[in-house]
Amino acid sequence: MSEFRLAFPACVIAGKHRLAVEDIGLLRKHSFPDGIRTPDDVVVMLALNNSCPEKCPEWNTFFVEQLAAFIVNHSYPQGSLDEINVAWLMRMVATDGVVNSELELELVLHVIEIAAHVPDELRAFALDQLRLAISQQVGAYHLCRSVDRKGITRQDVDYVMRILRGICDGGDVNVQPLAWGVLMRIGEETLPTANHPRWASILSALRLVEYAEPARRSRWLRIVDDSLGSETAVA
Repeated sequence: MSEFRLAFPACVIAGKHRLAVEDIGLLRKHSFPDGIRTPDDVVVMLALNNSCPEKCPEWNTFFVEQLAAFIVNHSYPQGSLDEINVAWLMRMVATDGVVNSELELELVLHVIEIAAHVPDELRAFALDQLRLAISQQVGAYHLCRSVDRKGITRQDVDYVMRILRGICDGGDVNVQPLAWGVLMRIGEETLPTANHPRWASILSALRLVEYAEPARRSRWLRIVDDSLGSETAVA
């Protein structure tokens, strides 16, 4: 395992019980004067998020916006996503396919919202968090659901539409095979009579489409790094 040490001021902040607004200011000034720009910057953010038990509300916004901007706008392909970035993001936030942190789930959703192109794998991954919440009562989305029941709620409908909004075209929702499959499995886990009425409207609007996958191109920076997860264990 490679050794990763935090520089000042991150090393001091990581030892605190509560991460405060003033700490964010120090990070902006000293650690990330240009924002999050490298995979090492991401490791620092994850380490801080995991090491401080209490955090001010401003940290959530800072964490999500900075990491999403790096993933979408400062990694190839700029402004969009490809299968490499998506694989890295899913591995970074999930264990065995389950996102356990509500903040990291929010990061996934925000990435989907701001990217010009979102591969089918990421939409399916985000939708699967709802399936896991309903069928197995696990994961970050299970923790934030207002009710714990098998039926689709209004909150669930809003969650699904947040993921699908970017592929809505008029009255149609143009989903690719992976997302389609997850949506069908969600439907199988619920009773139609227990579901919010808008769920049936979503299902009726689905249109299964096949898109040719863009050719994999070489890139000078591959941010998928098998050592990334281990590096968050700060020395």
